[in-house]
Amino acid sequence: MRRTRSALGAAACHGALAMAAVLTAAPLVWLVSLSLQEPEAVFRFPPRLIPEHVLWSSYPEAWRAQPFARMYWNSVLTSALIIAGQVVTSCAAAYALTQLRFRGRTAVFVVIVSTMMVPIQATFIPAYIILSRLGWINTYWALVVPFAASGFGVFLMRQAFLVIPASLVDAARIDGAGHVTILSRVLFPLARPAVITLAALSFVFHYNDFFWPLIVTNTSEMRTLPVGLATMILTEGSHGTQWNQVMAADVFVVAPLLLGFLFLQRYLSPTSLMTGVK
Repeated sequence: MRRTRSALGAAACHGALAMAAVLTAAPLVWLVSLSLQEPEAVFRFPPRLIPEHVLWSSYPEAWRAQPFARMYWNSVLTSALIIAGQVVTSCAAAYALTQLRFRGRTAVFVVIVSTMMVPIQATFIPAYIILSRLGWINTYWALVVPFAASGFGVFLMRQAFLVIPASLVDAARIDGAGHVTILSRVLFPLARPAVITLAALSFVFHYNDFFWPLIVTNTSEMRTLPVGLATMILTEGSHGTQWNQVMAADVFVVAPLLLGFLFLQRYLSPTSLMTGVK
């Protein structure tokens, strides 16, 4: 009876996971299918999943419809710079909040976490005014600097540093290690899964961000991929849009995210923080 119940439970669990996987993959499969069909296929009912005639030409045509090479560079570069800034500032702030003793430490942490509750739409006007007075509109500075620090990143890294045994930090201090050495050689390596998680979440968010790049950029040379995708529809109108080209553009925009997840998923699993502790 135990084996039967265990088998039934495992079958139900795997069945639910398989159904969730199918539902998750269905939009992506439909996206690829539409990119290989004629533009009218998006309005066909019932829809056809397997195209009768594969139109590979939609991909080079979509690539030439907008300066996607430049937009790729802008999206990847700005996302990478934002990740670097958030990792450095979040780790430094988390170290101060966990390893240093000073009055008001809890209040500082509460203030930092409270910034997560403020939507960007509530702050973009003063942020835009500041960037405009600095002369940073339509530059990489406007795309990167406002996001170089993250309240969520500080919260995530603080929680990761709290899990690390204090005996490792004490041993490093006894050996004469300073703050920079403890952070870079003890805490940072042990918190690698949290760092990679922060980098992955930050990359996905800012790589897909549409609102802020649309506000602070006004030329195609500085715009990012989400803005370029929207421009493909707005320039021709919804009825004149070549939807197979739009879907093809969606495919090569989403591809880096999927490849990045496949590469980083093994690093996202929790690792033992007790290594070196008897």
